[in-house]
Amino acid sequence: MNSAAITHINPDCCGGLDKVDYSKADMSVLYEVMKHIDLTEPSFCMAVISIIFNPLFWNVVARWEHGTRGLTRMFKSPYMACYCLGVVILLLNVYRSHSISVAMEGQPKMELLDTVQVYYMGTALMLVGSLFVISSFLALGFTGTFLGDYFGILMEQKVTGFPFNIMDNPMYWGSTANYLGLALM
Repeated sequence: MNSAAITHINPDCCGGLDKVDYSKADMSVLYEVMKHIDLTEPSFCMAVISIIFNPLFWNVVARWEHGTRGLTRMFKSPYMACYCLGVVILLLNVYRSHSISVAMEGQPKMELLDTVQVYYMGTALMLVGSLFVISSFLALGFTGTFLGDYFGILMEQKVTGFPFNIMDNPMYWGSTANYLGLALM
């Protein structure tokens, strides 16, 4: 099977990053930024661990639930099981956000980014990101947001209204904008 067929079967989750030629990327900016990051600082390590752990945890648990219905049996209802997993995911996300904030406080701030304009740009990114996250949540509902499909809880039809009518994966892009905005602030 050729790579075009594989891409068609497994589309890029982030909307087109498979077309980026990374061999032409200028890594000098990344090398310069890395000089300002203390990778050994404990709060930085905890933030990285929580960033990696959270989606790994909820995807493993959701796939386990889909295959075994273990949470549904434990909670006697797919809705109750989904709500409980959703609460765990929310708590993990609160911890992740906290650990990221603590890690950023422990890192030096680049003078170039320590301006009022950059602060307002970060605020604007957080506002736009929050708009996408909140509107996605309102469109999908709790079970649509927190992996209800793995519990057999399906929506009657595909969500096509705002923000899904202007971009794919608005909750992911909104979260990314929130964290970038927070970093700039």
